[in-house]
Amino acid sequence: MNFRIIKRKVLEDFWTIHNDCQSSLTAWYHEAKNAKCLSPNDIKIDYPSASILGNNRVVFNIKGNNYRLIVAIHYTSKIIFIRFVGTHAEYDKINALTI
Repeated sequence: MNFRIIKRKVLEDFWTIHNDCQSSLTAWYHEAKNAKCLSPNDIKIDYPSASILGNNRVVFNIKGNNYRLIVAIHYTSKIIFIRFVGTHAEYDKINALTI
């Protein structure tokens, strides 16, 4: 069973403004949707630069670390919630654990 990703439109809206990351976000989306991960450790195997946070949050570096993507993952129900996508400056202004 594939992961269900909630709020893909957030990604689409972002790459409409920052079109240099469309291919990176699209690739992440397809990889995440088809992921077989069962735990944060599985994510670190495929994405060594991802940051595993509390509250089921994971931060991914997008397009050579130009952008940040925060997701909340519910491993047992196989749902990924897009919580934030933005520039580093925007990321620095938020709390990744609560957004």
